Amino acid sequence: MIKTTMKIDGMMCGMCEAHVCGAIRKAVPTARKVVASKSKKEASFLTEETVDIDSLKTAIDATGYSCLDVESSPYKKKGLFGWR
Repeated sequence: MIKTTMKIDGMMCGMCEAHVCGAIRKAVPTARKVVASKSKKEASFLTEETVDIDSLKTAIDATGYSCLDVESSPYKKKGLFGWR
């Protein structure tokens, strides 16, 4: 699994978070556990394969928010209560 984290500027409320999550799901149909946080100014999701960063940035920018940075890293699923 690969965790992709995006720094996003312009989110002000819960509806903004929903718009960003919707844009990610539309741009990356295989995305799982899509989450956006206005307080952290970021969104993240999991995929099996790497994603096209340019199309992802374009999808976010088209919604009226600014995608400042995208970072991908390997993700290891944690066991029950964080134990391995």
